[in-house]
Amino acid sequence: MAKVAVVILNWNGSAMLSRYLPDVVKFSRDDAEVWVVDNASTDDSMQLLNERFPTVRTMRLDKNYGFAGGYNKALLNGGIQAEYFVLLNSDVAVTHHWLTPLIEYMDNDRHTAVCQPKILSEADHDIFEYAGACGGFLDKYGYPFCRGRIFSTVERDNGQYDFTCDLLWATGACLMIRSSAFIDAGGFDERFFAHQEEIDLCWRIRQKGESIKCVPESVVYHVGGGTLPQGNPQKTFLNFRNNLTMLYKNLPDRELGQVMRVRFFLDYLAALQCLLKLDIGGFMAIFRARRAFRKWRHDFDGDRLKIQKERMLKPVPERRSYSILVRYFLYGKHKFDEIDK
Repeated sequence: MAKVAVVILNWNGSAMLSRYLPDVVKFSRDDAEVWVVDNASTDDSMQLLNERFPTVRTMRLDKNYGFAGGYNKALLNGGIQAEYFVLLNSDVAVTHHWLTPLIEYMDNDRHTAVCQPKILSEADHDIFEYAGACGGFLDKYGYPFCRGRIFSTVERDNGQYDFTCDLLWATGACLMIRSSAFIDAGGFDERFFAHQEEIDLCWRIRQKGESIKCVPESVVYHVGGGTLPQGNPQKTFLNFRNNLTMLYKNLPDRELGQVMRVRFFLDYLAALQCLLKLDIGGFMAIFRARRAFRKWRHDFDGDRLKIQKERMLKPVPERRSYSILVRYFLYGKHKFDEIDK
């Protein structure tokens, strides 16, 4: 069994594979296998892999299972085996020795189940990347934010977060996880399809007492937004629906009702904001997301019962007790180290 399996999930990403896969192969260690799992692409991805990357191992799925289902199909059933899985987006540029700090940290801290590198923008290597930056947290009402990115404010990297710290979630753009932790958690929730499934997975793992870290000695560069760009109505729909579902699954009993009542108000306030901006697609997406959540909420009752029964951390400290909306919009705090004092 390999020490590490670097697993890239691909869907019609031939251009990204052509550009970024060479360095993944070049800069990954001898004890790492590089895999591309293909979600039934209709472009020339498989031809490209066969012709240009003979050392890369491939797995082709029979249809597009999304981010969550695609990785589950590859990692849960023994198709890919390793001590550590690295989930890597196809639009990530890796650097020399990018794997070593992650592996060494995980080897030396058996309580850490998940870690991520520092993620900077491929377009500007001096600023953090929106999707993951230096590791993620949640506020009281379920809004995700990162060291280095709060809502649309992305910070410049001045070394201010160059220290390892506990997180609530690591980004699916580049995430290392113990294979045992992934399998024990049952992998991603495939019903999410895409967006926020990594937050849900990490929250479930963190509540069991295992740690999630950012290891900034490892640095990668992410393009971001390659599948669904920011502002796309389908992305808005998935983010709102999945975020509400994640809260329903993971919130403690004593908080669930109050948080959901506040979110009802905040979500429709966000819809009104879209309407005032003449963003009709976003406006409708939020309404569709709320309706979809109501329709399928009770499908997750069993998951919720299991999660609450297995919970060890009460509360999870990386789910902050404040509202990031209040600190960002009312107090004008736009950087992580201002908000999280």
